[in-house]
Amino acid sequence: MGLLEGKKLLVTGVLMDSSIAFHVARLAQEEGAEVVLTSFGRTMKITQMISRRLPEPVEVVELDVTNTEHLETLAERLKPIIGSLDGVVHSIGFAPQGAFTFMDATWEDVSTALHASAYSLKALAKAAEPLMKDGGAVVGLTFDAKFAWPVYDWMGVAKAAFESTNRYLARDLGPQGIRCNLVAAGPIRTTAAKSIPGFEQFEETWNNRAPLGWDVSDAVPAARACAALLSDWFPATTGEIVHVDGGVHAMGQ
Repeated sequence: MGLLEGKKLLVTGVLMDSSIAFHVARLAQEEGAEVVLTSFGRTMKITQMISRRLPEPVEVVELDVTNTEHLETLAERLKPIIGSLDGVVHSIGFAPQGAFTFMDATWEDVSTALHASAYSLKALAKAAEPLMKDGGAVVGLTFDAKFAWPVYDWMGVAKAAFESTNRYLARDLGPQGIRCNLVAAGPIRTTAAKSIPGFEQFEETWNNRAPLGWDVSDAVPAARACAALLSDWFPATTGEIVHVDGGVHAMGQ
């Protein structure tokens, strides 16, 4: 019996087969879960194409987490496809290029980053909640927001808001039996990473600082942590951040 046998999961953010979200979907299927993916706009066709590389066929539903109509109709659109949900994976982040220059960023840049990358966690959880009558798990992906990282700038601020949002979600959804946790992954060479100017600075130094070493092309360790948090093996854990970064978070600067 698989770790996620019988679970029904919604996974966002699958754009490449190298992404953490793709490997979460793959592992979930291999561990017995039924999976539905989301995408929207021009990326729908990309997600549909990449989804064919999963072990089992999946449905791809349209969802822009900044679109109120998409969110308000999500449960209604999902119900005929999957019936109910046991887990949701938030693997979404976006900031305009201007947000990666801290002192020059405009409020328009910053508000876009906060909406898409932080508030969207609450929005997605609320949209999925009607299908989670028997409890379940919300799992999001972050990049440790305790520090002021080089080049990350307002996306780092958005991630700090994202981590705080997770704690408030844990408080408000706990009575419904819904656990809310995050995985703080080390740098992975993904579509999102490529959009960050200077991201190669992380790639060049992370492996040297990680006690366990780090492979920027290997998303599987982070995906395994997500799968574990989606399972029944963490029944009393919520509001937590699990670091999957080779140990960098625990080292001195």
